[in-house]
Amino acid sequence: MTIPLYMDHHVARAITQGLRARGVDVLTAQEDDADQFSDSDLLDRATKLGRALFTQDDDFLAEDSRRQANGVPFSGIIYAHQLRVSVGRCISQLEIIAKMGDPDDLANQVEYLKS
Repeated sequence: MTIPLYMDHHVARAITQGLRARGVDVLTAQEDDADQFSDSDLLDRATKLGRALFTQDDDFLAEDSRRQANGVPFSGIIYAHQLRVSVGRCISQLEIIAKMGDPDDLANQVEYLKS
């Protein structure tokens, strides 16, 4: 099984393009007309669509904590620090997660990409 990804509006276009070139199922917040959504609403949207949310916005880490504390389910967050993880590293690590993972692997948790 694979994990479809939902890209936060802060994610560089090069990451999305690189993933698509490698055959990864990616939908951006802009393409979904959700680029003005709050963090909470954006994560709800990704969850409704059955997609893990990829972000480089650390505000989503607080949203994860809030949901964990309140038992609010979500489809999962994949986080990479903007200054510590290069575009190339994001693409290669996200490709592995998307192609080798199962959506249940990320449910209700955060996966951190490494630099």
